[in-house]
Amino acid sequence: MVREWYDKYNGDDFTVISVHYPEFRYEREYDNVVDATQRFEIEYPVAIDNDRVTWGAYRQRFWPTTYLVDKNGRIRVQHIGEFNGNSSAEFEAAIQTLMVE
Repeated sequence: MVREWYDKYNGDDFTVISVHYPEFRYEREYDNVVDATQRFEIEYPVAIDNDRVTWGAYRQRFWPTTYLVDKNGRIRVQHIGEFNGNSSAEFEAAIQTLMVE
């Protein structure tokens, strides 16, 4: 879903930034992360947080977690877990709402 939203809204006051938290040792290596982003055709930026600094700053407890941040830098929506039909529709509606603010 995130890739679809990136493709649909990127450039219209919307962007996607992904933060990668490695689970396994090989996932800590920059080249391996780059290879994975290329293999999965991920075009948006992917930050590598090997020390989980961002994880701690956001007080995350679950993976994956997706945030919508408004133009003022405030977290407005938090979604924990994978997206399904209902949750993806609700999240996209929130994207559209924030874009017109």
